Amino acid sequence: MKQVSTLFLKIVVILMSIPVLALCILGLPQVAIKAFSHAADGETLGYIILIVLFVVYVTTIPFFMSLFQTVKLLTLIEKDQAFSQDSVKGLTKIKNHSKIISGLYILILPLVYLVAEWDDAPGLILINLILIGASFAVAVFSSVLQRLLQKAIDYKEENDLTI
Repeated sequence: MKQVSTLFLKIVVILMSIPVLALCILGLPQVAIKAFSHAADGETLGYIILIVLFVVYVTTIPFFMSLFQTVKLLTLIEKDQAFSQDSVKGLTKIKNHSKIISGLYILILPLVYLVAEWDDAPGLILINLILIGASFAVAVFSSVLQRLLQKAIDYKEENDLTI
């Protein structure tokens, strides 16, 4: 039963990566082409959009690294090695990647505001805030799990030494 649930979670993680990958391959290049044409005309909006798109592409790197660490954690759970230092290291990496994503989206929030103001699309700001909140929530959750797991490992080692 445990392998079925971890297999299901691995499939969910892979399914989470597909829309992001499709957006990076299919959707964002079309927006970049339009931004290049605006930038070629000397409009500053084109440059702003290109900066935002660059940051979106950069944030996919820690996103996929976090998904990879999640798959590694699920593999450790399958092997009954969930209470190990490797799990703590994986949670630390997930926490740090989530902080990076939040930080980058916070940095471009003023630029997204300018694009939303020009295009009269307040939904862009909302999407940016959702991305910031979601990655921050993942960072907090993984931090809590990391501390709990470290305490459990410490208790386990302490009990192993007393017996």
